[in-house]
Amino acid sequence: MTAQLNARGDVAVVVPAAGAGVRLGPGAPKALRLLDGEPLLVHAVRRLAAAPSVRMIVVAAPPADVEAVHDLLAPVAPVTVVPGGAERQESVAAALAVVPDEVAIVLVHDAARCLTPPSVVERVAAAVRAGADAVIPVLPVVDTIKEVGADDTVLGTVDRSVLRAVQTPQGFRATVLRAAHRAAADLHTDDAGAVEKLGRPVLCVPGSDLALKITRPIDLALATHLLALPDPDA
Repeated sequence: MTAQLNARGDVAVVVPAAGAGVRLGPGAPKALRLLDGEPLLVHAVRRLAAAPSVRMIVVAAPPADVEAVHDLLAPVAPVTVVPGGAERQESVAAALAVVPDEVAIVLVHDAARCLTPPSVVERVAAAVRAGADAVIPVLPVVDTIKEVGADDTVLGTVDRSVLRAVQTPQGFRATVLRAAHRAAADLHTDDAGAVEKLGRPVLCVPGSDLALKITRPIDLALATHLLALPDPDA
């Protein structure tokens, strides 16, 4: 049975959290690394649970840690925990499989973006609710981007005005996300990209500077300072 968070909510959030996170250095699976004394996954689930639209959260954990992850999250929010796969795509599929058919909106969120504010969750969900097949939160690209050849010679400067940095949660009509996973011929790390391959449009909404992805040790240091900042949309 899936755990229910908010009976009035109409959104399920899938959190693939079985990855090792090798770029973060040796240690526990990435989602279980500590930020200010708590695992990234705890921070992420706490913020997801604070979004009024969220009815349920399904976490795909390392298979050996399912029970431990459930016990870890139980004091934070009612969460369903399932065994994840070797690849992110497999973990998303495993979590999606336990989302009831009557839940029409599914968000996929990276535990590594553990400081994503509830306002971003609500913004993505609202856009799907308004009729979009797929929605991604984005930020403008602020750095100058160069196209570089194999010999490290600059080939040209990319027009950054048409570029966006993509964050999570990514939101979908549940039927569209399931169709994208069934149709996927190759492994993918971006669910919106799989929907693009179906020929469906993907809508952008504003993301948040707080939703940085913790990938390297320096990201953990930055996130420690961001913990004290309020949600700018609150």
